Amino acid sequence: MSSKAIKKSLSLLCCTLALFCGCKDNAVNTANTTQKETADEDDGSVEFVVKGVDPTEKTNKFNMSIAGDYIIYDTMYNYANGLYGSDTYNFKPMVKNLKQFTEKCEVNYYNQETILAGDELPVSSYPMFVSPTEAGDAMVNIGYNLVSTSTNHSLDGGEDGVLAQYKYWQKQKDVLMTGTYNSQKARDEVRIKECNGITYTMLSYTYATNGIPLPEGKDYLVNVWPTDFDINDPAKDDNYIRYKKQVKKDIEAVRDKVDFLIVTMHSGVEYAVDESEYQRDTAKFLADNGVDLVIGTHPHVIQPAEYIGDTLVYYSLGNLLCAQMQDEYYNKVTSILATFTVNKTIENGETKITFDNLEHELLYSYYDQGTWGGYCVVPFSNKDIKDYMPEYKEVYETYKAQFTKRDPSLYVVPAAGSRRAAARNNALIHNETR
Repeated sequence: MSSKAIKKSLSLLCCTLALFCGCKDNAVNTANTTQKETADEDDGSVEFVVKGVDPTEKTNKFNMSIAGDYIIYDTMYNYANGLYGSDTYNFKPMVKNLKQFTEKCEVNYYNQETILAGDELPVSSYPMFVSPTEAGDAMVNIGYNLVSTSTNHSLDGGEDGVLAQYKYWQKQKDVLMTGTYNSQKARDEVRIKECNGITYTMLSYTYATNGIPLPEGKDYLVNVWPTDFDINDPAKDDNYIRYKKQVKKDIEAVRDKVDFLIVTMHSGVEYAVDESEYQRDTAKFLADNGVDLVIGTHPHVIQPAEYIGDTLVYYSLGNLLCAQMQDEYYNKVTSILATFTVNKTIENGETKITFDNLEHELLYSYYDQGTWGGYCVVPFSNKDIKDYMPEYKEVYETYKAQFTKRDPSLYVVPAAGSRRAAARNNALIHNETR
């Protein structure tokens, strides 16, 4: 049987299994390319598991959300500790408003900027972060199941921190974490997830590790795609160019094993409102090599999004939750959360991934500047946003324009209280009563 026939047979099998099992994951070691399938236990929710799967059509689909950088400062974990009132931490109130997005999606992504190793190492804050694992618990609790961990802070806790975080994420059922590993074998293993007949995986890279070198012979700990800011030119940066061979190898190891391929890239210039030449070069390279979705992290502010060919590219979503300064522009505490439908279509034996129903919600990472407490994420469409940010309408227009700079057709959900929001709400009510 040819490889294409095998892939087609596996695809049909996946569609059938999805009718009974919903989303699940498989492990593939690229050293021998053997596939091991493990079906999840049936939760009895027939409506959930058949969502997006119609055996009479050639299209499968699932809903996905993506969010920005989660950075845990000491004021945040001190506040979380106070909420719990003991030796542990309660981050759940900070992220509870995100559930309105995650509960509508089968796949939910965010970037864990700071390492979750507080179970084994002392917690710490800027400039060397080690965060409580309860911060991750809060995200998993509301449905986040896709996480990147390759950031410039990946080595803040040293090798022990990477190993502790890897151990934490391996304990989280049905969560795919990529970017940091405990061995070369784990680094080379492709974790394939499946949802509604669509197989997918994610690769993750960072431009550097906060000036901390990787231990000799242990490059597998963090995927570092190096960037030399002294050169500041992707066409002349030999180390950056050389690492493209590794990225291409990583892509080739998984591209024919999944329908949908995601790459997250932690790079760019902090607080720059436009993408850098490195970010653009990286995105084009990934698009040229068959990546379907590129998610940029690190600049900590909203940057534009666009399509490069059929590849959807988000250069930077901004800070999902943090304790960075809230200046008059709110740039470090305003982010984008995107939701969309991932479609898999098979035509003439060829699989194609497309996106529709794209919606982009502006979020405010709020905290009380007087008490360094009250941390929470507030959507701009929430009617209470005016109580947290009186200037929210002006801020909304500023970052809507910034985000849609490359592609004005990208839809940004209206802010609360606007005529567009009222019209949208009326339309939603009308559709629900039809």
